[in-house]
Amino acid sequence: MNRITSVLLAIGLAATPLTAMAQAPAATAPAAPIVAAPVVAESAPTAVAEPAKKAETTIGTSTNDPIIGQPVVGKIGLQPQVTALGQRAAWIHNYPIQIIMFAMSALVLLLLFYVVFRFNRRSNPVPSKTSHNTTIEIIWTLGPVLILIGLLIPSIGLLADQFKPAPKGAVTIKAIGNQWYWIHDYPDLGVEITSNMLSDEEAKAKGEPRLLGVDNRIVLPVDTPIRLLTTSNDVIHAWAMPAFWIKLDAVPGRINETSFTVAKTGVFYGQCSELCGIKHGFMPIAVEVVSKADFATWVRAKGGQMPEDQTPEPAAAPAAATPAAETGVAAAEASAPAATNAVTK
Repeated sequence: MNRITSVLLAIGLAATPLTAMAQAPAATAPAAPIVAAPVVAESAPTAVAEPAKKAETTIGTSTNDPIIGQPVVGKIGLQPQVTALGQRAAWIHNYPIQIIMFAMSALVLLLLFYVVFRFNRRSNPVPSKTSHNTTIEIIWTLGPVLILIGLLIPSIGLLADQFKPAPKGAVTIKAIGNQWYWIHDYPDLGVEITSNMLSDEEAKAKGEPRLLGVDNRIVLPVDTPIRLLTTSNDVIHAWAMPAFWIKLDAVPGRINETSFTVAKTGVFYGQCSELCGIKHGFMPIAVEVVSKADFATWVRAKGGQMPEDQTPEPAAAPAAATPAAETGVAAAEASAPAATNAVTK
């Protein structure tokens, strides 16, 4: 019995270290990271992104003012000007030029009456034989010269300002003449408008003036510099807008440029003012000037983007040197002294 007990005790003592090793983790080996099993969840239905809806706007269909921006029956003179250049030009036309015109006409008329009553046969039976008068010849030579110089000073300044480049941030519009309609492109905003004249029935139904209403108006923001570019796809046209004091030829293969700023909202009408074919009189231009906020709404409604909506392209990062290239440069630098030594030897 004592022998059996001793044998069992010896077996128990021998098995105790093996049991401890099986229960305790090895201290020398690092624990392997526990990777969570992927959780399989029920797939939710994928939401399909709806296309962005264009903003609703009534711009381009507002009612025009029958006495501004278009011809008025029975009225004479220039149209009311809504640009700074137009107001300057209208002032030069209405005051210096017209005053001088009336003064010269009155002077010539008075001289004519004086000659008729003073030098007729009854009042002057013996005609004068005077053929030259130095004083009169100096007066009628210097007088027109001084008048022209007086008109030259404001006219040259106005002409130079009409072709002054548009400032930074101006809205660019490109008018392209065609036989017989206009295409107006906003190259910086991604909008293009084709304008055709309305028929008499359509113009009457929409309340548009005859031969001046179009199906798609040009829309411009108020108090904003506008850069106007003109060209043509066929023959020479001319983009003329009397209320803006603008008349710029559209020549095939050439870009003409001018700039202006409209200071009043409203609807304004113009026409092609160059003889361009049998339908020359059927190329009207209609411009609707709106607030800056409404203009931005109109651009987005037409599928375009305002400058603040456009994301600038990221600048290209400089290319980093590859390890292989660095190794090659280092090897070349290391071989340079060896080659020098070889040549020296």
